[in-house]
Amino acid sequence: MSDQEDHSEATNRYDPSGIEERHGIIPTWLGIVYAAMLVWMVWYTIVFWSDKG
Repeated sequence: MSDQEDHSEATNRYDPSGIEERHGIIPTWLGIVYAAMLVWMVWYTIVFWSDKG
């Protein structure tokens, strides 16, 4: 078994909150949301924060 396989199976659990952390991939829809928010942030900054003099 390689190191990468050992790492992908590792899971950390935070008992007080019940949250589990593990290695995985970002879902496609979430990547699209991140990209759209980044584009919106740049557009908003340029349009509403630029000096219209």
